[in-house]
Amino acid sequence: MTGMQSYTIGQAARLLGVSPDTARRWADAGRVATHRDESGRRLIDGRDLAAFSVELARADGGDEEVSYTSARNAFPGIVTAIKLGDVAAQVEIQAGPHRLVSLLTREAVEELGLEVGMEATARVKSTNVHIDKA
Repeated sequence: MTGMQSYTIGQAARLLGVSPDTARRWADAGRVATHRDESGRRLIDGRDLAAFSVELARADGGDEEVSYTSARNAFPGIVTAIKLGDVAAQVEIQAGPHRLVSLLTREAVEELGLEVGMEATARVKSTNVHIDKA
């Protein structure tokens, strides 16, 4: 497994479906933890962003109305949970206000290297949700 992915305020805003100003205000208010990289940019740990995205969706928004549209049924977001069985797996993605759950093979999850906190896109076709690694 690779090191934990971190996100800039702008990337986090896009994944949460809000403006960068809103994401910055939330970080300034301590609603989501940040740290600085070597060049001084503020980053959010992927696991922290995943937890915050779930909390935000449960609270139904925040400082401004969350609007999100799907282009060609693609839902870019962040992996918030992975449940692995012997053969099958369940992956949850929070895409703005949308929570998507995909049932797929354990092998597919391992081949994609999916981890909680990682950016991924859920693609919805009919009743199937396909996961693309970002």
